[in-house]
Amino acid sequence: MTKTKLSNKEIVLSILTFIICQILLFVVLFLMLVINTGSCVIPFILDNINNVITVAIASVILSFIVYIYFFIESKDMLAHCGKIIEVYLILYISLLATDVIGFYVDAAARPLLFFPLITAMLFKRRKAIFLTFIYSLQIFIFNRFLNGESITSFVSIPGTYQPIHVIEGFSGLLVMFCSGVLGIFLLRGIKTRMGTVMVALVLFIPTVIINIVIQLSNYVGANLELMKILELAVFSLLDCIFSVLLFELILPIMEVLFSELTQFRLRELTSDNAKLIKKLKQQALGTYNHCVVVAQLAEACASAINEDPELARAAAYYHDIGKLKNPEMFAENQSEYDLHKELTPELSVDIIRSHAREGAKLIKKYKLPDFFADIAVQHHGTLPIKYFYAKALKMSDGELNVSNYSYPGPTPTSKIAAIIMIADASEAAVRSLSNRSAENVAKLVGSIVEERMNLDQFVDCNITLSEINIVTQTVINQLAGVYHARVKYPKLVLSKNK
Repeated sequence: MTKTKLSNKEIVLSILTFIICQILLFVVLFLMLVINTGSCVIPFILDNINNVITVAIASVILSFIVYIYFFIESKDMLAHCGKIIEVYLILYISLLATDVIGFYVDAAARPLLFFPLITAMLFKRRKAIFLTFIYSLQIFIFNRFLNGESITSFVSIPGTYQPIHVIEGFSGLLVMFCSGVLGIFLLRGIKTRMGTVMVALVLFIPTVIINIVIQLSNYVGANLELMKILELAVFSLLDCIFSVLLFELILPIMEVLFSELTQFRLRELTSDNAKLIKKLKQQALGTYNHCVVVAQLAEACASAINEDPELARAAAYYHDIGKLKNPEMFAENQSEYDLHKELTPELSVDIIRSHAREGAKLIKKYKLPDFFADIAVQHHGTLPIKYFYAKALKMSDGELNVSNYSYPGPTPTSKIAAIIMIADASEAAVRSLSNRSAENVAKLVGSIVEERMNLDQFVDCNITLSEINIVTQTVINQLAGVYHARVKYPKLVLSKNK
């Protein structure tokens, strides 16, 4: 659920994290000066102390603006210190990469588009645009005050470094923001890592136009040569290439370090080569088939109510992963004999409901996203296991406490968890129907949803009644398509004509 209020502890920790990250940012800026001036870094700082103070104050102000923005617009980013560290780590890598490429290659070849591309993939669009704007100002201010013409006299080997001129600084600022924002919008439809290469090629067009048009004033008169324009075009292409290469290198690291659920990682986690999916397919084929159908339902439902369909699909694949512990104890994996006939209802209930808890443990053991673990324990909420409760009632003389035959919860805390709760129960119930007509499917799914609403299973998530109705109708339509009526084949045996 979206964070609406921060506790005092979370506020203090977030402020401390920002302060520590800002100190490390100063270290990164110092390293950039070391790269540019070598052993002359201290004399350069002393000679340009006013500029150093200007850059330091501007950097603090920009970080303060980022904190205020997160505090007002996205408290989730402050509730987890890891998110703050992640943003700053991307900033450190971006600054160092642009400085190194600018020093050894050319200012126009710097991977300026790396930052907007990776923030677009790791965060929501609005955050990515805002952070790109802040990053653009950060690097522009550094280049304007500490990486300009004044640095040439402090370079260890004269002539080995070309400073960032004012016009190049403005050109880079426009490239970062204009091409960067365009890249953020283009990445929305990208489903594969190779697709980012195509984005880089598209971004070359505005990048080269900006560089040539803005820097054209540097090449007036006799200097206005085709070679100069071609040189800018080549370096603009290198900007795009370096950006996408750095993106491909760093993104998987960020996905693992910070458990980021990008579209790329979600697809990898749901492939047949994923470790737990492969185990599920080998050891619990019935559960695997059930999860595949539930994933299809969850994806359609999430799309229908504007939730993340890729995330819903991936979470559905892992919602019953806990059944790997005792696959033969679940109906979809049994042949003809039911092992629960040999057990008491109480023991059967313990085995059945343990799959939610065991699923969460298994997900954490394999270092999969915590969101998957949440879905594993929430998709049955606090619902009773009616089959064994009814069996226990027949064997008892008096009334029984239904909570002893129910899942421990918690109830769903997200819309996707609610979707998977409905999809999971509906798929299992419809599969057991002998007559899967559209009317029967609609009636059964409707009763399942109504029962969960009556038992307050959706009170802890922010799903609306309208969205529940949309999800219900989507599940009905999808299941009617999966279990549609088929024409009966004639009982006719054909043989080869001789």
